[in-house]
Amino acid sequence: MSQPLTDLGQVRASVEAARGLPNAHYTDPAVFAEERQALLFSQWAGLAVAADVPEPGDAKPLEFLGVPLLLIRDKEGTVRVFENICRHRGMILVEEPRRIEGAIRCPYHSWCYSTKGNLVSTPHVGGPGHNTHESIRRDELGLNEVRSHIWRDIVWINVSGDAAPFEEAMSDLITRWSEFDLPLYHGGHDSRFTLEVATNWKLAVENYCESYHLPWVHPGLNSYSRLEDHYHIEKRGEYSGQGTMVYRQITNETGEKFPDFEDVGAKWNEQAEYIAAYPNVLLGVHRDHAFAIILEPKGPERTVEHIHLYYATPAAEEGLKMRNTQLWKTVFEEDIFVVEGMQRGRHAARFDGGRFSPVMDSPTHCFHDWVAGKIETHRALSRAAE
Repeated sequence: MSQPLTDLGQVRASVEAARGLPNAHYTDPAVFAEERQALLFSQWAGLAVAADVPEPGDAKPLEFLGVPLLLIRDKEGTVRVFENICRHRGMILVEEPRRIEGAIRCPYHSWCYSTKGNLVSTPHVGGPGHNTHESIRRDELGLNEVRSHIWRDIVWINVSGDAAPFEEAMSDLITRWSEFDLPLYHGGHDSRFTLEVATNWKLAVENYCESYHLPWVHPGLNSYSRLEDHYHIEKRGEYSGQGTMVYRQITNETGEKFPDFEDVGAKWNEQAEYIAAYPNVLLGVHRDHAFAIILEPKGPERTVEHIHLYYATPAAEEGLKMRNTQLWKTVFEEDIFVVEGMQRGRHAARFDGGRFSPVMDSPTHCFHDWVAGKIETHRALSRAAE
């Protein structure tokens, strides 16, 4: 029987006694490969946003942890995710984002698929001039569809195909934010940006979960939304984060503000919440806008953060949107030196995972406990299969 790559016993202790994940969970390619299966493929992970394919026929090739995928809005408007390969010889189908006018055509032998993934044409498959063959059953050779679900415009995928239904897996968070179950309008080109960070993706989650660092890392934000104005948010096995009791709307030179989401309740006049939905999606909600950060793990020590901002109306004022984008870009860039510094620190051989403040770090410990639990389950299943 193979030995586990790491010892996670102390990670799952109470927050008062626990240590953080061992260094290997941030630096070791073998552990990264294990987590790829246990934390990302077997869960509901964030891939992209539906706004990436706004019109029927729009297609965008993506890669998720080495797997070539195709995000597409079919001709009837449904967003789907397929493996971006032809079922004939495994050729990549779509290389660049584009509008599919007719069918998805393989550039190798010209097999064609509908935007729903059905195989519709197999030229010369039975010999020159013969486009069918009894052994090539088109109804069995459609594109491989990846299980997907859209919530808050995020395209969530379950690569393994065996996670609980999305509404069940995320039920508590969906209920918590049910007041925000309203139309979301992506702010457009100026409301999206990416940050490339030399860190393991989990450190981005850990940093986002807590407000403890606000006074030193975000002094501007802390000047009006102070550390003492924040509260913890924790749901074991699903998510954790923080909220503030002091949200301040931004204005332009004339005092104009973004329109509010309708009927979200009086508590949101001042409150805002920031939650990490495990494994890799960071969400924020406010009375007048929302954002989503999809963490794309590119290796043990590299992550790309895809940030998108949303509004209650498609007519949000352009200058205000640009100002809001710059505000959040500044805040998120302030975190880069922290997560990159912690990543470099994971190469210190004697670092034992660190300790948690029982008062200030419990949302981060909640995430560590989730990671350790999912990996232990994965290891148990692997042992049983040996």
